[in-house]
Amino acid sequence: MSQPHIPPAKRFLFLQGPISPFFDLLGRALRARGHATFRINLAGGDGALWTAPGATDFVRAPAEWPGFIAAYLDTHAITDIVLLGEAREYHIVAIAAARARGVRIAVTDFGYIRPDWITLEHDGMNGATAFPRDPAAILRLAEPLGSPDLVVRYWDSFVNQAILDILYSLRTHLSWRFRAYTTHQLHHPLQIYLGMGLRLALRSIANRHAAKIMEDLRGQGPLFLLALQMETDFAIRAYSHYPDNDAVIEDVFASFAAHAPAEAHLLVKVHPLDPFAKNWSRRVRAAARRHGIAARVAYLGGGNLGDIVERCQGVVTVTSTVGLRAIVERLPTFALGDALYRIPGITSAGTLDAFWSNPQAPEPVLREAFVRAIAHFLHIRGAFYRNPGLDAAAYAAAERLSAGLPEYRSEVLTPRPA
Repeated sequence: MSQPHIPPAKRFLFLQGPISPFFDLLGRALRARGHATFRINLAGGDGALWTAPGATDFVRAPAEWPGFIAAYLDTHAITDIVLLGEAREYHIVAIAAARARGVRIAVTDFGYIRPDWITLEHDGMNGATAFPRDPAAILRLAEPLGSPDLVVRYWDSFVNQAILDILYSLRTHLSWRFRAYTTHQLHHPLQIYLGMGLRLALRSIANRHAAKIMEDLRGQGPLFLLALQMETDFAIRAYSHYPDNDAVIEDVFASFAAHAPAEAHLLVKVHPLDPFAKNWSRRVRAAARRHGIAARVAYLGGGNLGDIVERCQGVVTVTSTVGLRAIVERLPTFALGDALYRIPGITSAGTLDAFWSNPQAPEPVLREAFVRAIAHFLHIRGAFYRNPGLDAAAYAAAERLSAGLPEYRSEVLTPRPA
């Protein structure tokens, strides 16, 4: 009787991940499957998120990181790196060293599909993704797959997320040992927490105001939504040419003013966790006046995203998951950045100028195939901050990493003969 195939043991290096117990639980699950795990702490807060012994603290100047990580990969014979945020400077360097040595790279983050999915994919996200952008390749990938179960199974906890984030920031900023660490964040944590707290405190007022705006616009012509992202998000910083949301607003408003039908209105919705570093209500109104469209632009500081999207005839964003939500809802979507879903037949073709008068919905067959493929190949079910979703995510990630991430990379896949 043949013995079951047991994958060879691997040697996983964990760098920075979500500010959550996820990496710690995943490391335990991998060790239980016979693999070795390693950890490098880059910041003072990292150590509290990893309980296994033997973690290495990198406390030198950033200029020494390239040599350090290259030597570490060689010394410990690392086979796989696991990390979040492949566009962080430390991670960019580590990924380059890993690729030079044939080390596999697994990137995780909140899912493209929300709310109870997380990503686990080769190499990177959005513009760095290894997922094919060719419609024919996507159709081939999706052909044997069933439709994903999009019913929510797990709920995450914003309260747990906020508490862990605050504790992490305190440890990082108060740690003298890691004083050479340079953060990827654009704003001081205190500014972020105060801004998010204020936004959450005003959420009910903002939601009522958004509902009134939507009711006032009922029946007044086509509605388009510009979904803003957080400026700290690498999905903007790394995968678009925009330096900030102000530049996004200027581009979109100029195009809307010159090319949108006269009866069309543009809704601008802020990210629900935007830290109030800028007064977007004031900036949106000022930009609308400059472009002569003040009467046709409405700012939404809150509101139910699902209800808003359902009312719109098209969505514009840089790389936001709001764009994917719109695609799932079969809405015409225009991606300004190098989003995962910026694929011919998925997002609206042509220019932004043409989008306002000729928004093109996703091709039905390709849209269904795309959703099936990314759910199967790029995602696992679970959550980062609350059980049972946290345990489910750690178990699913360990199973997938142990067996090897499913292949969908164009350089690996062989097209099926005709």
